[in-house]
Amino acid sequence: MNAQPVAGPPAGRLAGRVAVVTGAGGGIGRATCRLFAREGATVVAADLGDSVTETVELIRDEGGRADPLRLDAGREADVAKLVGYAVDTHGRIDVMFANAGISGGLKSLFEQDEGDWAEILRINLTGPFLAIKHAARHMADRRQGSIICTASVAGLRSGAGGPAYSASKAGVVNLVRVAAQQLSTSNVRVNAICPGLIETGMTEMIYTRARQAGRADMIGHLNPLRRGGEPDEIAQAALFLASDESSYVNGHALVVDGGLSTSHPFNRQDFGKTAI
Repeated sequence: MNAQPVAGPPAGRLAGRVAVVTGAGGGIGRATCRLFAREGATVVAADLGDSVTETVELIRDEGGRADPLRLDAGREADVAKLVGYAVDTHGRIDVMFANAGISGGLKSLFEQDEGDWAEILRINLTGPFLAIKHAARHMADRRQGSIICTASVAGLRSGAGGPAYSASKAGVVNLVRVAAQQLSTSNVRVNAICPGLIETGMTEMIYTRARQAGRADMIGHLNPLRRGGEPDEIAQAALFLASDESSYVNGHALVVDGGLSTSHPFNRQDFGKTAI
């Protein structure tokens, strides 16, 4: 009788690794969870809403391994619980993708109130800080890990988002640079992704209005590729940063925007017409 081959570890660029993703209930987070699982990772998918369960069901239907957790990515107790769950249940964290975020709309500086400002920064900037703080400790002990934070082209220069959103994403870009330095010699890498216009729940209003007006051809028309992006295209960038293929990439903000940020064209706001 011929001996049967012994089953090896799952194939893929993240084979045998444990990846934690926040904002996993839809859009970029869901696309990334599914891609990570297809590439062999065990995924801990976290989100504030019930839709994270649907993300996990999709992964399991595809033969992948994933667990759902509901939590607030901008609350330290919840982030500590998330990291503790991954370590206690799966023994390790190899990848942390701090992706949860909110838009906050396009109010001007003079229309933005303090409460909205604080909430946008709490989710978009404090969230990644907490993810780095708690995940990096476990990764550093094992001298291995990749932390990825979702920033935005709005964090690079003005004209791509509201004041609070833009400030929060600029903070993320600098946060990963500081974190990369403070984790020096730990072999833990910290990077950001700066998406341009991507079709997600956050941008649904933009896409819907354009299509209803018969102007779908104008979506993304300001970038050289003349189109909007898809969540899967950001997920591919996250996979690169999560994998060994980016082993010498650290403290970097990877722009995935169709070329928009090469010029950032926008309609200048007249101070005289701003509500104050």
